[in-house]
Amino acid sequence: MRELEGDYVLADNMWDELVWVWRRTEAPKACKVEIVEGLITVAPLSSLAHNVAAERVQRRLYDVIPREWGVYQRLPLAVPARLGLYVPDLAVVVGEALRAGDDQLIPASTAELVGEITSTATANNDRTHKLAGYAEAGVPLYLLIDCLAPGGPTATLYGEPKGDVYRVLSVAKFGEPLALPAPFDLTLDTGEFPEA
Repeated sequence: MRELEGDYVLADNMWDELVWVWRRTEAPKACKVEIVEGLITVAPLSSLAHNVAAERVQRRLYDVIPREWGVYQRLPLAVPARLGLYVPDLAVVVGEALRAGDDQLIPASTAELVGEITSTATANNDRTHKLAGYAEAGVPLYLLIDCLAPGGPTATLYGEPKGDVYRVLSVAKFGEPLALPAPFDLTLDTGEFPEA
């Protein structure tokens, strides 16, 4: 890949070009910039309810993960095979993977669990494109906290990825418990999640 005069790039492939543009995209403060199915997207500031749900899960995860693992909010995860660079609401990653990645993104395949919390701007991508992308990357568990689900707010845990498809492991309406299997072995109280 060659940069010409700092504003243009001659990339060897589409992925390199997309990442080059992503790195240079300026968005308003607190917005997140992602690549979803080859399109660079900017999502607005998350709501208070969104942040509360992320904090509740993060707090519980720290009770059960090994010391060398971390729970990160807005850690860029790359899925080049799907032309995707996602910035999930939560990602559980072994610390070693952070040191092995570049300074701005790491392969999604290094995550042990990824969590997305829907908003009006991200719901479709969280339910479809990211679901398929995380599965294809081999992320063992995908937690979708869907405050906007058509049948009412739900939390869905996906696992056992094969290709770009997950198996639904469990679904809980807000207020019902949701169990995460090993290596987490923890039950989330979805009643703690605000409904948007």
